[in-house]
Amino acid sequence: MLQKKDLLSLEGKVAVITGAASGIGLGTAQLLSAYGAYVAMLDVNPKGEEEAQKIRQEGRIAQFYKCDVTSIKEVEDTVNAIKENYGRIDILFNNAGVTVRKTIVDLEEKEWDFVIDVGLKGTFLLSKFVIPVMAQGGGGSIINTGSGWGLKGGDRAAAYCAVKGGIVNLTRAMAIDHGPQNIRVNSVNPGDTDTAMLRDEGVQTGVALDENTMNKYLEECGIDRPLKRIGIPEDIANAVLFLASDLSSWITGAALVVDGGGIA
Repeated sequence: MLQKKDLLSLEGKVAVITGAASGIGLGTAQLLSAYGAYVAMLDVNPKGEEEAQKIRQEGRIAQFYKCDVTSIKEVEDTVNAIKENYGRIDILFNNAGVTVRKTIVDLEEKEWDFVIDVGLKGTFLLSKFVIPVMAQGGGGSIINTGSGWGLKGGDRAAAYCAVKGGIVNLTRAMAIDHGPQNIRVNSVNPGDTDTAMLRDEGVQTGVALDENTMNKYLEECGIDRPLKRIGIPEDIANAVLFLASDLSSWITGAALVVDGGGIA
């Protein structure tokens, strides 16, 4: 007889989350901590400390680490500090990312480098230093934030699409390489989600700053989706929880699309 198990429980597990001061990263830190994980929140934005304090006030365990994911020294030092504090790392959510809404012709070299470094190099560096810790602890789960536009492309987002397409295939390569160490690697690929970055995209693409126009822009993001609404950070966090938990114990190398049906 099949017995019910609490396969979503992350009790006692240590989760490292990048881009955790706001948006999807923050929503995921809040959710994983609610399911018992000790969350290490990484971001360059010092606001992350305030958010970690709020999680601790709920009786959960969270610690903020100011870390530039493009700096090999900062990443190595931060991972070493997390290992020293918690003794292990079970979950890595490579979520930090930025965008500049321009075509290849219009992009400045420094803009291209910025988007590539935060999204792709950041994923590389965190994985480089976390994987040995995970392997030492018997395995774990890595979730990389891709995008629907990493699977089909999008307009005026050349650098962003390059990063997200790279992340999807990097995920597959990592899954092949590190499966024997009992490390699963998957990507979660959001559609338009109501975050500060999306609102900034609206500004970059010529949407006025007044509240009515911005709300209209956000509504229009969901028009072509069967579920007829824009995503919220919790929608993506739920997918990360699934991929981090034992419910997905035989899933690796997958690109999970979470976008209300936008690319279906």
